[in-house]
Amino acid sequence: MVYYPEDPLTKSKSPGTWSGVFFDLDGTLADTVELILKCFRFATKKHFGQPLPDADVVATLGIPLPVQMRGFARNEEEAELMRQTYIAYQDIVHDQMVRSFPGASSVLGALRRRGTKIAVVTSKRTGIAKRTLECCGLWKAVDLVVCANQVQRPKPHPESVNLALSKLGLEPDGVVFVGDSPFDIQAGKGAGTRTAAALWGPFNPEELLAEGPDFVLDTLRDVLEINPEELGWPDDALS
Repeated sequence: MVYYPEDPLTKSKSPGTWSGVFFDLDGTLADTVELILKCFRFATKKHFGQPLPDADVVATLGIPLPVQMRGFARNEEEAELMRQTYIAYQDIVHDQMVRSFPGASSVLGALRRRGTKIAVVTSKRTGIAKRTLECCGLWKAVDLVVCANQVQRPKPHPESVNLALSKLGLEPDGVVFVGDSPFDIQAGKGAGTRTAAALWGPFNPEELLAEGPDFVLDTLRDVLEINPEELGWPDDALS
């Protein structure tokens, strides 16, 4: 269900057309959270003797892996070794664990039929982002992928969203950025796009609502119902 400020019964609305819909990848289009946690458990157990609590890792989802590792490691050298361990293990288990969220392919197809441009804006690097999208069957369903290694300042900074806007020739007020982490909402707001909080990811809804997204979505299919002419969500939407 999509939550609006005045009328949450949005199924009766006729949604307008966005010029662009931007998506985060991990936890939004691709169900990769268990993969990420498994790789972190492996890497941190190897270097620390025991894995970090999953909750500590989840709190950092949405920012680039090197930044995550620097936050956990005791020094830069250890952070790089942990990153290498993570990448090596990820290479082994990635393809068998990655899948798209239900409805991802049909949602992207429906958006394209409406003439909406689709971008993925991710904190992954280019190679692994492409591999994830290919495993999900979504690589050819999007118009653009912007990755962390293509910008100087990845999410939560808005640079990657701004780059997607520039490459697709879109104005921010006609675009909505859909993401499951507070960092996605921050990046979209910083770039001037509308933002939609994806509640099917691993973050606590209250954390997402605290960022003030324009829309709150229960499922990926709800993306097709959000209206550029409407904003927000009622105070009692999640009560």
